[in-house]
Amino acid sequence: MNLDNIVIVLDRPEEPRNIGAACRAMANSNIRTMRIVGKREDIDVEKVHVLAIHAAYIFDNAEFYDSITDAVADCVMAAGTTRRKGKKRKGKLLLPEEFAMQASRITSGKKGSGKVAVVFGNERTGLDDNEILECNMGVTIPSSEEFGSLNLSHAVQIMCYTLFRTSDKKMMGYTPVDSRRLKKTVDCISGNLKKMGFFKVAGQGDMERFWRDILSRAALSEGEAQYLEKVFDKTAGLSGKS
Repeated sequence: MNLDNIVIVLDRPEEPRNIGAACRAMANSNIRTMRIVGKREDIDVEKVHVLAIHAAYIFDNAEFYDSITDAVADCVMAAGTTRRKGKKRKGKLLLPEEFAMQASRITSGKKGSGKVAVVFGNERTGLDDNEILECNMGVTIPSSEEFGSLNLSHAVQIMCYTLFRTSDKKMMGYTPVDSRRLKKTVDCISGNLKKMGFFKVAGQGDMERFWRDILSRAALSEGEAQYLEKVFDKTAGLSGKS
């Protein structure tokens, strides 16, 4: 596991002390990259530092974004943490250990390999349906049916520790494409399916999310992405001739 390629994303955090505690949780596991969806000026830095202590540098170096999509654009895979299931919530939710194995496979390749993001929602509301759709997979931390809600920093601690403990047994040997590059492949597939009359405009968004999610889990190489594009381009061409 290349922990330098793990990105912790906090979406609209409200309590600065939670941010500070999350920094300590990350530092405990040698994970140092924090990104926050929100504005730095809205956060009480002093309160963050009180809980972060010697891990305050993680917050000080954090980058801020307007959306989850922007925050994970350079990542191969982005996992939204949630305990709620549903059609719009990625169907099958991975356990932390299952997710960590996939993350190890993606982050440990040659030539710098790829980044993997773990996205945590707001303390009160978690990730809503639209926010979970911005991620390409879901992960859940098992907890009591009677009191299932975890504190933000505790959830960060569990995920970071699981990633830290995952041994790096297999390496990819290539750098998987990130979300920005993957969008080109998804647009190609979607556009060609539309040309062939596979679906109407109303179903295009769901189809694109399906391909994005499944291909991100496959961690495509650049060559594989190009090959898929050629297959769908040629298929659409042959369909037009017939």
